[in-house]
Amino acid sequence: MTDKQAVREKIWSLLESEGVARFPGAKGRIPNFRGAEQAADALSTLPEWRAAAAIKANPDSPQQPVRFLALRDGKRVYMAVPRLRSEKCFVELDPARLAGDERAASSIRGAMRFGRHVHPSDMPHIGLVVAGSVAVRRDGARVGKGGGYSDIEFGLGRHFGLIDDSTTIVTTVHDLQIVEDEWPMIAHDLAVDYIVTPTETLATHSRYERPQGICWDLLPEEKLAAIPILQTIRRHAP
Repeated sequence: MTDKQAVREKIWSLLESEGVARFPGAKGRIPNFRGAEQAADALSTLPEWRAAAAIKANPDSPQQPVRFLALRDGKRVYMAVPRLRSEKCFVELDPARLAGDERAASSIRGAMRFGRHVHPSDMPHIGLVVAGSVAVRRDGARVGKGGGYSDIEFGLGRHFGLIDDSTTIVTTVHDLQIVEDEWPMIAHDLAVDYIVTPTETLATHSRYERPQGICWDLLPEEKLAAIPILQTIRRHAP
């Protein structure tokens, strides 16, 4: 088994050395990569994409083309508020309200300008989750940048009934981010149904069980203390 951080460091270095990392650099991030637009175009051809009226997407730079295409295609896009720091912890981008500003709104800064903050209880069913990745295996196992927020966001979606077993989970990455390394998958780890690169689309047929909600026993106390909506859910738990 390989330590997840070792996998991250390997991929960050590889993308930089091969010259495929884009501004602002790979290290410490969901790395932006050359070909992100082509990967987004390929994702938009999937039947699961066409069927989804609303998507939840990570806010990172390599997935900006995905968010733009979703808005262009008339889908509502939901992005988490940075660090989930408010009760209304998602930003809704509704193309009906954007009046031609879809490209600007697809950036993290634009989302904060054009979107509106919403509580998960006011969100619709999410047909597609777009997760940013540092590395991913062909069986769907994924490594993020280590903050744990994607896992918490997915758990919130399950808790409020926005995400269910019909929701498709995808990631767009550079081909170099597909690895053979083995690492332990634990209960809150998110696996993906599709890996989309600039050159291929892979159905993972993932064998990993999806998180069924918030994994309270795996949640660090400092995260619980810093995320208001988690405190509220815990307070009202039976």
